[in-house]
Amino acid sequence: MILPIALCGSSLFFPFSACNRINPLLLCKGRRRIQFSFWQFKRVRHRHAVAAAENGVFTSPEIAKSFDFTAEERIYNWWESQGYFRPNFERGSDPFVISMPPPNVTGSLHMGHAMFVTLEDILVRYHRMKGRPTLWLPGTDHAGIATQLVVEKMLASEGIKRTDMSRDEFATRVWEWKEKYGGTITNQIKRLGASCDWAREHFTLDEQLSQAVIEAFVRLHEKGLIYQGSYMVNWSPALQTAVSDLEVEYSEEAGYLYYIKYRVAGGSRSDYLTVATTRPETLFGDVALAVHPQDDRYSKYIGQMAIVPMTFGRHVPILSDKHVDREFGTGVLKISPGHDHNDYLLARKLGLPILNVMNKDATLNEVAGLYSGLDRFEARKKLWAELEETGLTVKKEPHTLRVPRSQRGGEVIEPLVSKQWFVTMEPLAEKALQAVEKGELTIIPERFEKIYNHWLSNIKDWCISRQLWWGHRIPVWYIVGKDNQEEYIVARNGDEALQKAHERYGKDVEIYQDPDVLDTWFSSALWPFSTLGWPDMSAEDFKRFYPTTVLETGHDILFFWVARMVMMGIELTGTVPFSYVYLHGLIRDSQGRKMSKTLGNVIDPLDTIKEFGTDALRFTLAFGTAGQDLNLSTELLTSNKAFTNKLWNAGKFILQNLPNQNDAPAWENILAYKFDREDSVVNLPLPECWAVSKLHLRIDSITTSYDKFYFGEVGRETYDFFWGDFADWYIEASKARLYHSGGTSVASVAQAVLLYVFENILKPLHPFMPFVTEELWQALPNRKQALIVSPWPETQLPRNTNSIKKFENLRSLIKAIRNARAEYSVEPAKRISASVVASNEVIQYIAQEREVLALLSRLDLQNLHFTDSPPDQSVHLVAGEGLEAYLPLADMVDISAEVERLSKRLSKMQKEYDGFIAQLSSAKFVERAPEDVVRGVREKAAEAEEKITLTKNRLELLKSNVLVTK
Repeated sequence: MILPIALCGSSLFFPFSACNRINPLLLCKGRRRIQFSFWQFKRVRHRHAVAAAENGVFTSPEIAKSFDFTAEERIYNWWESQGYFRPNFERGSDPFVISMPPPNVTGSLHMGHAMFVTLEDILVRYHRMKGRPTLWLPGTDHAGIATQLVVEKMLASEGIKRTDMSRDEFATRVWEWKEKYGGTITNQIKRLGASCDWAREHFTLDEQLSQAVIEAFVRLHEKGLIYQGSYMVNWSPALQTAVSDLEVEYSEEAGYLYYIKYRVAGGSRSDYLTVATTRPETLFGDVALAVHPQDDRYSKYIGQMAIVPMTFGRHVPILSDKHVDREFGTGVLKISPGHDHNDYLLARKLGLPILNVMNKDATLNEVAGLYSGLDRFEARKKLWAELEETGLTVKKEPHTLRVPRSQRGGEVIEPLVSKQWFVTMEPLAEKALQAVEKGELTIIPERFEKIYNHWLSNIKDWCISRQLWWGHRIPVWYIVGKDNQEEYIVARNGDEALQKAHERYGKDVEIYQDPDVLDTWFSSALWPFSTLGWPDMSAEDFKRFYPTTVLETGHDILFFWVARMVMMGIELTGTVPFSYVYLHGLIRDSQGRKMSKTLGNVIDPLDTIKEFGTDALRFTLAFGTAGQDLNLSTELLTSNKAFTNKLWNAGKFILQNLPNQNDAPAWENILAYKFDREDSVVNLPLPECWAVSKLHLRIDSITTSYDKFYFGEVGRETYDFFWGDFADWYIEASKARLYHSGGTSVASVAQAVLLYVFENILKPLHPFMPFVTEELWQALPNRKQALIVSPWPETQLPRNTNSIKKFENLRSLIKAIRNARAEYSVEPAKRISASVVASNEVIQYIAQEREVLALLSRLDLQNLHFTDSPPDQSVHLVAGEGLEAYLPLADMVDISAEVERLSKRLSKMQKEYDGFIAQLSSAKFVERAPEDVVRGVREKAAEAEEKITLTKNRLELLKSNVLVTK
């Protein structure tokens, strides 16, 4: 009697380690023959002479046990010395260009840098191999605020204040700092394998880029798109400069809501309005109170005057406005237009004056009277105490505040009215919106288009002036003795400004330059074209490489940088600066938390490289999905380090099983196989035809994924094919050829396929894992050029889908036998008999690969039978439709020992089951125990009952000499 076992694909595992499967002969010394029951294997040794290896750059897997991470810098320097990073127009004329997002010159490498370097290098290496001239243009940003802060701290350590120095002296110290420390981030980016053209590296304060910034300012001003005015800005008291709306971060913080009485002028003591405010110190800047016109509580006071507390009786009007929120606080709004963005807009609408009570250092000015000179927070405490003393307070209650803080300095931002330079954004934004609408610009992932469109449709004018000493000086000069709000000159340099001044005001005038500098993002907005020679549109690089192809960056600077580049590119060059925008997500820790020093969860890329290697880090980072945040964990890095080792071991196996390079006849046989021809592929033996066909299919799908920016899919497909198909199956199957006593004629087909498939795995993996793939490539025989510049594999190569189906059938059979062996603890070295039952057609191709079947299933080749009738007393395996196998009971298990083992097991399970039933039979337990506990016991009892039934069935059948398994 035989009961079939239902077996299915990937859930079946063979009880042998992955490293043993790769090459069981690696531990053997010298040349020795290993005796098996059905044929003899022999190990082939050789030595390859590779030109690149001779210069000490590369190490062969035959020599090294694993890939040595310290070789990465040697390999990188070799690539650069060979000129591989420069655009090469010999193979094509359509360039692929990426402008690197310039990291701050003050920066050191973090995972955000590692992410963009990895993804951009993947794109560049892919298109370089595709034959396109590639330019990845690197550089750094002068980072106005960040750099000035760093240098000021350095000076402070020497006991020097910036204000004790002249502007030129300070600039000299900053340049000294930049020359000494500014290259740190560049060297660290190189450590990640960035194949940039470093000969074209730029810095945003380079002479040529500085001229581009001045030209952009002048042209935009001439078009009426740049203007000067006094408007509400975000002021950073510590940095003493205006900052952009985008550089202000809001945080939820605990604070208070202060309720203050404003008496009505001419009224009784009971006539007052209570104002609820989070910033009492700004009351000195109040110019009015406002209530909702339909708020019955206050309608009688509309049109009257209120007395501002602690101002010696200053009166302000009580107005009505429908935008006043009746539900917030008391429904009475104090209007302080000098210190609140909303109040500022309301005051301008109502024609109210602007009253500023704050100095640039966030101390109160003379408008605050006795509070003049006090810090804003100190003034708040003192004012509240004195309001309490005078009976003008109602209450103070806890309130969650939305506090604006400087992204750079971290201090609380102060809204202040200040004279600044602005760019009119609406006409620029309209063109940028049309670029996406017309398909001239594609944003990936697509969902960010909505965010892009929303921001540009509601854009505000851009404050581009900063009160700093480090950066691009605003190219504006004023006339000494004249109102600089009205009389100013925009020029490209001082000489031109003086000439214009003489022409306009006479020869005796004196001029001085605006002390402010431009927002760092202004120069960054020109980056894709200023780095290529603009405004000289006849510059060779500009003509060859502009517009660029892809802009890759984090989604968090879509507005800071990307949208501004699009607007400036269209306005100043007439062209969208790039065709695609690819936005990656943030790197988070394994728990999904944002990395921060406070949490102590920051992962240093350089430390990661030392432990896991650059390739494993890059492969991990590239596995994400566009726009989605990636959780980085040690487990992922460890897994991908193991993948690096798997590649290395595969290369070791292949090299050890190729003929010596001096063996001309053997190499003639190998090179005779042409896998780009239909007949050559179709006529291959089944495992070889399967491996080559699967490779050709994967090349097509991987290439498509590269073209669609599906980096994660590329990684998964390549990983799965190499490990799941090539390493775990074809390499194992090839041993039936390589170690057969038939000699080189039998081995050559496997050697040819191993070499062909492996080199075409290294190619699509190279953009992800450049170092280990180049090292392996250089170790292979007959390498005429480096992998970095090798042609990409051809697509649409021949494949035989019928052979794929046949080998999958054979693989299912092997998995079924492996699973049965594991289930019944058959010794790994023990070879068992088997009978395969199938149709004549299936038997024919399975029988042709009997050696592969026997090798991978640990079968006794002499007792492997193909029949149409099943034997008795066997384990029945169903591998697929029309394909079954029978494993003799005597080979599989010692029946008497198994009966004894199962009997003991049954007794133990019965005791456990009885215990569960006893619990459930107790009314006290069922009624008093928590519901989830009772449910858990019921589930355990049901599971135990099922196991007992299965075990009893097996015992019964074993005792009658028939094995039954479900």
